[in-house]
Amino acid sequence: MIDVTLENFETEVVNASLSVPVLVDFWAPWCGPCRALGPILEKLETEYAGRFKLVKINSDEEQELAGMFGIRSIPTCVLLKDGQPVDGFMGALPEGQVRAFLDKHVPPADEAPAPAEVQEASAQDALAAGDVAAALEKLQHAVTTDPANDEARFDYVKLLLQLGRVAEAQAAFAPVQAKAAVDRRLGALKAWLDAIEFVAAQGLGPDADAQFAAKIAANKRDFETRFARARWLMAQQRWTEAMDELLEILMRDKHWNDDAARKTYVAILELIEPPKPKVAEGQIPPEDPVVASYRRRLSSVVLS
Repeated sequence: MIDVTLENFETEVVNASLSVPVLVDFWAPWCGPCRALGPILEKLETEYAGRFKLVKINSDEEQELAGMFGIRSIPTCVLLKDGQPVDGFMGALPEGQVRAFLDKHVPPADEAPAPAEVQEASAQDALAAGDVAAALEKLQHAVTTDPANDEARFDYVKLLLQLGRVAEAQAAFAPVQAKAAVDRRLGALKAWLDAIEFVAAQGLGPDADAQFAAKIAANKRDFETRFARARWLMAQQRWTEAMDELLEILMRDKHWNDDAARKTYVAILELIEPPKPKVAEGQIPPEDPVVASYRRRLSSVVLS
């Protein structure tokens, strides 16, 4: 159960309802029927185990939100799906009637996403809304709840690295490090972590680019230096510049160092791929233009 205000309404209600039904309970501390209904709703939220999300809005303190939903009496509950209100009820209904109401809209247990998956989807909504702290908390909860959820772990480690929290990212990645050789996304994270460790071990600072440029100018086929520069750029999250440097290697030697340049390039594409937006059933989500452009550039070089 989450207390919602105008500030977090978009993230916790509208965006969250794109992934799971959200039941909004409008209440007030002085309302006796509200105090009777509240424990029933909280019990059912626990029992339904992530199949719907319960949020509470204090209608006295959040009058703008209450007005937005046309609330005239409390308690009033409104159910949202895909960002829109779809149903609701007024008054302190008994548990059986509330359960019947939920069962009209909430997917059966065998069709509902696992709680960790709900947390992961909610984290992506929080990120889209710019609430990084909430996203990090939800991803951490998802990984803790289901340590085998590699999708949530990928997003969690990636966000930690984006925030520069390398030690935490290394600790979170350690349980799945052995799978990096066979899992494309985990392998991409390992390539990023390896680049960060390489830069630290080599003591490469902000002025390293001048050193790289001088060496490359003296020898265009100095692939070791080009690859080091690409990893230095990766560590700084300068993704397109890193891929440009890797393409310079690939245009001269497609299979240099056991395909190291191509493999690292592919890892970067995996790291910069944004979450797919939700689209109607049967539609194909649009591809990110930067990712699409660099995929085409890789294909044109490798296949030429």
